[in-house]
Amino acid sequence: MQCLALTTLSMLISGFASGEASAAQLFPLADVRLTASPFLKAQTNNLHYLMALDPDKLLAPFRREAGLPVPVASYGNWESSGLDGHMGGHYLSALALMVASTGDTQVLDRLNYFVAELKKCQQVQHTGYLGGIPGGVAAWQAIADGKLKADNFSVNGKWVPWYNLHKTYAGLRDAYRYAGNRDAREMLIAMADWAGELATHLNQEQMQTMLRSEHGGMNEVFADVAEMTGDKKYLDLAIRFSHQAILQPLLRKEDKLNGLHANTQIPKVIGFKRIGDLSGQQDWQQAAAFFWQVVHDHRTVAIGGNSVKEHFHDDKNFSSMINEVEGPETCNTYNMLKLTELLFLSDPKASYSDYYERALYNHILSSQHPDTGGLVYFTPMRPNHYRVYSQVDQAMWCCVGSGIESHAKYGEFIYAHDADSLYVNLFIPSTLNWREKKVELTQSTDFPDQGRTRIVINKGQDFTLKIRYPAWVAAGKLELRVNHVPVRLTATPGSYIEIKRTWKKGDQVDISLPMTTTLEGMPDASNYYAILHGPIVLAARTSLFANQFANESLNFFADDSRMGHIAKGPVCPLEAAPVLVDDVDSFMRKIRPVKGKPLQFTAPVMMSGQGVQSEQIVTLLPFFRLHEARYTIYWPQTSPENLASRWSEAAAAEAGRLALDAQTIDQVAPGEQQPESDHFFKGEGADAGIHLGRHWRHTSGWFSYELNDKEGKAGSLRLSFTRTDAGRRFDIYINDHLLKTLVLTADHAEDIYDLDIPVPADVVASAGGKLTVRFVAQPGSMAGGLYGLRLLRKP
Repeated sequence: MQCLALTTLSMLISGFASGEASAAQLFPLADVRLTASPFLKAQTNNLHYLMALDPDKLLAPFRREAGLPVPVASYGNWESSGLDGHMGGHYLSALALMVASTGDTQVLDRLNYFVAELKKCQQVQHTGYLGGIPGGVAAWQAIADGKLKADNFSVNGKWVPWYNLHKTYAGLRDAYRYAGNRDAREMLIAMADWAGELATHLNQEQMQTMLRSEHGGMNEVFADVAEMTGDKKYLDLAIRFSHQAILQPLLRKEDKLNGLHANTQIPKVIGFKRIGDLSGQQDWQQAAAFFWQVVHDHRTVAIGGNSVKEHFHDDKNFSSMINEVEGPETCNTYNMLKLTELLFLSDPKASYSDYYERALYNHILSSQHPDTGGLVYFTPMRPNHYRVYSQVDQAMWCCVGSGIESHAKYGEFIYAHDADSLYVNLFIPSTLNWREKKVELTQSTDFPDQGRTRIVINKGQDFTLKIRYPAWVAAGKLELRVNHVPVRLTATPGSYIEIKRTWKKGDQVDISLPMTTTLEGMPDASNYYAILHGPIVLAARTSLFANQFANESLNFFADDSRMGHIAKGPVCPLEAAPVLVDDVDSFMRKIRPVKGKPLQFTAPVMMSGQGVQSEQIVTLLPFFRLHEARYTIYWPQTSPENLASRWSEAAAAEAGRLALDAQTIDQVAPGEQQPESDHFFKGEGADAGIHLGRHWRHTSGWFSYELNDKEGKAGSLRLSFTRTDAGRRFDIYINDHLLKTLVLTADHAEDIYDLDIPVPADVVASAGGKLTVRFVAQPGSMAGGLYGLRLLRKP
């Protein structure tokens, strides 16, 4: 089905400025078809996953909140614990993308049913509002009445409600844009009008307070409605929904990202770019480009992902990327690719396409289980750890929502065009129908197993063919032939080769893309390296080398628990990680291809465990083909003479942390969004921030968390505070039992220090596995700041 174009003509008619026309445009998904490749297999797996989801379960939150009968109960997990309805929005987008990518009529029928049922939910409310947020109608009315409290992840006590609604807005937009559903368009406009009316009750300060809470790409979707309708009021609304605390530093080209929740910020920046494009505000466009550059250059690891435990860490210290098991979040890369597309369309640089390729193969493609279609939330960079996958009837995380979209739109960026040129950005087997030019072509390739691709013109015309010269191909090494005749090239790596001619049916372009094996260091220049062949990240199954973990049985499929998206199995000590022992050049000469197995290599590494040191040969293969195993992507490197000290230093650094982890029953990172949400944060008068690189939470009233102690073995709480809060007085309760009254002091050796407080055995015995810890400020004082909270076993 032909994608519906969103014209800028209507904007000009309605009287508000349009930005300059894009330098390039993407083709409608319906005009690109994948052929046999890992991407077609992933798309097919995703189609089956989509159709296995029960639409009535996804509709249940919307029906409940509209007061309609609910014939089938909602899914559990995040769909029943405050973020109710977010998956329904993602589902609608994914269906729309899949309809465009495949033309599958069953998927279209499912989409039309879903929209029709949502329409019933919207109509009975008579306001344009549509959502599954528990108690959402009353919560929004309270905001309209001037009762507004917002935190990093809540508005009036609701878990990121605008983020949740954004998925519904985006789903309706996509149902119209990609699948032609006219009802979805009208429902989207009605939702936008509802939000516009609500915003009239808030002044600028209140709006910015509300935008502290994660809100997805609300500014982007209102800009889309402006373009769709030609009505300036929606662009004004998009600007009102733009978070100035993030925008202003970017306008000044200042990197103020350390410690921020990563995926909260990227959709905001996508919105800045859309507003800049539509309004002609170049500074907003440049702010988005600056954000992309600093994230790409200083915060992105080899697979194309970023962030640790969902947050931007210090860009000069990637130690947490190695230490923690909650590595890059798939949602982040999903959104970085959306931003990359927008930037490319304004400025079609090969560097954007190079990043897109890197992230698509190594993070997005790798995040889907090749058999079940299950999806990954965190991809640990810690050596010898592993990933867990969603199950279709259980896990309802954000990365499942974005994942079912990602694997439905692989045709989106393979090609692009301007008036007279066709860009070949990615080397993925596919066909293209350039309808405006009456040009059709086929791209055939075994890439990345083979470093070559062939483009055959099936229907020709005058145009310039622009083929990406990847940055990973050495200068002078790319070879190109047109109808078997070599073409002399002047293009260099990281640019586009341009061939202008009158193309005829049967014309054939053959491109040779020699791939070499390289080591890529961690961005902070520490001694950790990833191994790549061309743009493909290579990894090794290292379970067998993890000594005491060699015969373990891990559960690679997540359960339905609130934190089931984290791979919580035993953590291998870093001193057990395989080590590259040699200088970089010497090690590279020892990497050998495996005969008859494309993209497989062997390499020698040193292992240490249980007092034994030995050289082992590991098999390296593309990370996107490595599943259900512990793995290593980043390898520590050292010289032979420093190997022993490297092992002993790693062991010493890890000993205390691993021992503490083993003693920990449950923990919260105060002030960090997902850990607080997972532990059902509540509070009044609470605030959060960052100090000395650590997140904190404090309050003039109270705040609380719910900790899990299923086995009833809790012995103490370990709380972290800072000396700078000396003099603060507050009470600590556990299940309404006064545990202790604290007065913070400055007489501690460290700026941030720990206090252990025993938990009475009778409180643990009567808790039923749930311990609610509450911090209550005394009159005239503050409770906190709390920098850490752990529930520890008895010694």
